[in-house]
Amino acid sequence: MSQVLHAILSRLIRQGTLAVRLPDGSLRRYQGSPGPSAGIAFLTRRAAWRFATDPGLGFGESYMDGEIEPIDGSIHDVLDLLLLNLCQSGGSHPAERIMDLWRTARRRLDQFNPIGRARRNAAHHYDLDARLFRLFLDRDMQYSCAWFPTGAETLEQAQQLKLRHIAAKLKLDRPQGAQPLEVLEIGCGWGGMALHLAREWGARVTGLTLSTEQLQVARARADAAGTADQVRFELMDYRDWRRPMDRVVSVAMFEAVGLAQFRGYFDTIARALKPDGVALVHSIGRAHGPGATNPWLAKYIFPGGYSPALSEVLPAVEKSGLWVTDIEVLRLHYAQTIAHWRRRFAGNRDAVASLYDERFCRMFEFYLSGCELAFRRMGHMNWQMQLARQPHAVPLTRDYMAAAEAQPHAAKEGRAREG
Repeated sequence: MSQVLHAILSRLIRQGTLAVRLPDGSLRRYQGSPGPSAGIAFLTRRAAWRFATDPGLGFGESYMDGEIEPIDGSIHDVLDLLLLNLCQSGGSHPAERIMDLWRTARRRLDQFNPIGRARRNAAHHYDLDARLFRLFLDRDMQYSCAWFPTGAETLEQAQQLKLRHIAAKLKLDRPQGAQPLEVLEIGCGWGGMALHLAREWGARVTGLTLSTEQLQVARARADAAGTADQVRFELMDYRDWRRPMDRVVSVAMFEAVGLAQFRGYFDTIARALKPDGVALVHSIGRAHGPGATNPWLAKYIFPGGYSPALSEVLPAVEKSGLWVTDIEVLRLHYAQTIAHWRRRFAGNRDAVASLYDERFCRMFEFYLSGCELAFRRMGHMNWQMQLARQPHAVPLTRDYMAAAEAQPHAAKEGRAREG
């Protein structure tokens, strides 16, 4: 086994230095061109074998089970070095290359997502104890990419700027005396977006979720904010929605739709929009074309999930008859967001362990590090796509977006003057 592992690591490490301690206590060092350094100890022969034969799944499971340990550093350091070499520095892992081809070939089957399965997939992650998410998210419990215009923003600031950025693209201003706009939110999380649109723009929002835990928290927040008559949340699959709305927004939900359902998703948005309506979809994407979901992430964190390339999304939009009126690609914003989450999780690790256990803590550490590095090393990004049924639904230039962001309280102040 040691010779197989040695051959694989000799091919993999092309930049930086990796120290490896084997189960028999021997230490080997693999060194390429100048770069970061990290160390890993394989405590069992099984862990070494799994890294050699199926690292996409086995490496994470070995860390969760305590069969590998970082040497003089963290699991983040180890993952950073491995992914740097695998994705950017010309290193290769023959078993991972073969497994990735297999995962890509069967991804439509893995992402088959009828309503019952969608509910089970959502419950797997989002029905975890809400106290867990409060330990590493911002105060508003935004569980998606924040917006860092300068990079110096706090997490709380960046998440509020994200809400403002999306609201600006929804074009929520209305003539004086007009009725409040009705907004459908597909995937409402813990309610922060809906509450923001109601509070800042006077919108009437209906949020949909498949998570009973999120539903309970979101409804409680609406009651506490005194907006229960303006914001409502429903346990409902987006495919069951029937009523046309002025606006549709969906943030960090499209990743759960599944390839085979892309056309149906955008058909639903088209039906849910009034003729002059506007939609905004925010999703994780891939900058370098189609791929497959990491098997460890699919098994332990987001079953059925997939972050698509825009080349896979746009054909479904075109067939739905919707106009793409704006696309923005956010590159390293999510890497910065998850770095904040990772630090907060580490600072509250004992509290997380009291809710769950050590294996869960290791699972979440691996998840947060791996996801952050997907944006730093693996070509992941976020995209925001503005959609409309009619080409004249929004102005011809983007100036209105900048104006709305520069004066985020304009609509609220206007309503106060009306009263």
